[in-house]
Amino acid sequence: MKKTLIKGGQVISMAAGRPDSEHVDLLIENGRIAAIGADLEDQGAEVVDASGKIVMPGMINAHMHTWQTGLRGVAANWSLIEYVHWMHSELASKFTPHDIEIATLAGALNQINCGTTTLADWCHNNPTPDHTDAAIRGLRKSGIRAVYLHGTPHPHDESIDHSEVPHPASEIDRLLRTQFISDDDLLTLGMAILGPHYSTPEVAISDLQLAKDKGLIVSMHQSGGPARSVDGWDRVEAAGVLGPNVNVVHGTDLADDRLHRLVDLGVSFTVTPEIEMTVGHGYSITGRLQNLGTSPSLGIDIESCISGEMLVAARMALAQQRALDHEQARQETGLMAFPLSVTCKDALSWVTVQGAKALGLSDKVGSIEVGKLADLVLIDASPINLWPSHDAIATVLQASVANIDSVMVNGDWRKRHGKLVFGELDVLKSGLFESGARVISEVSFDV
Repeated sequence: MKKTLIKGGQVISMAAGRPDSEHVDLLIENGRIAAIGADLEDQGAEVVDASGKIVMPGMINAHMHTWQTGLRGVAANWSLIEYVHWMHSELASKFTPHDIEIATLAGALNQINCGTTTLADWCHNNPTPDHTDAAIRGLRKSGIRAVYLHGTPHPHDESIDHSEVPHPASEIDRLLRTQFISDDDLLTLGMAILGPHYSTPEVAISDLQLAKDKGLIVSMHQSGGPARSVDGWDRVEAAGVLGPNVNVVHGTDLADDRLHRLVDLGVSFTVTPEIEMTVGHGYSITGRLQNLGTSPSLGIDIESCISGEMLVAARMALAQQRALDHEQARQETGLMAFPLSVTCKDALSWVTVQGAKALGLSDKVGSIEVGKLADLVLIDASPINLWPSHDAIATVLQASVANIDSVMVNGDWRKRHGKLVFGELDVLKSGLFESGARVISEVSFDV
């Protein structure tokens, strides 16, 4: 029986009923948290001295197109219109299964490096089953916990409108039969569908019903120009296919009454604040959700445009919402907002507790509790950029990737003492560069 005892750290559990932070020990057995308390006996465990460290739940990136890792920076100066054209109409079609695998592996490893232990890989560049299987191989090799969200493949026949293509039930059945067999697996299958914004109502209803029948999390984009059908959401709501297994990404253009109804149905929301501001989706709906008594999860979205650090995403979301609150208060009273409507703890919950909820993993991850899986991050609070630490949660929100000392997934160290626990990173980096360079070389940019 594998045991690890983490002693001397300041623990942010994010669990209901516990202090914001506390000096307690954590005993981990067979990948789960077996005990939390002061001065725990080692019971033959490997003892890890976490003095000077903040121990927190592993972060959850609830939305990322990991297949774009090899194209880092390519989209940094594109608006949404340019992104859709160049990334999806041009670059995506140049990817081989090998390109997908190496990008997914490198992207997942970087997530671990940045303190993310669970990744929702929204893979919508999967024209063949070979591309799909390559993405799954990349995730498995990385050692990250992941929800693989299988995207609706683009049709090979260019005369067929993508919006009229239902998600292939046969491919979902194949994946459940061959790739996602064990409930103890680090990987979970989900569906990434076009949704009522990008598909016909008939396709959206069919896809949502498929996910419901298979018991899968299903995610869709909502934003980015006119909807495919003006009555798409009305028909989807009337069909009775919406519930807690449904996740909406962005949602910036949803009307207040629609948003209210979706929240009442248990639909979750993932915002990607930096991308939403950068490419033109609009302001994140964080505050609108808070007003309805719920909260978003957060995602990175695309590393072809921004960095993959979830702590940066948390700070972006927090700062953006505070800025919106201050502006509203100034218009109403002439003064800034006080007290602040969102706190650092709220922001940390968006990348932990709320991420787990959105991905249907609340019983497994997102907080440090006895019985939950041991997905943990150790933040080194001793460097001068974080010293002195007077408030552990605020300190974490000020941290950078340089402070991510160690990362544990399922009781196994995936990063230790500042270095990834992985094989030949230089070989991987070389292959990633070659893959990205080849894909880019096959496109003639005229911008």
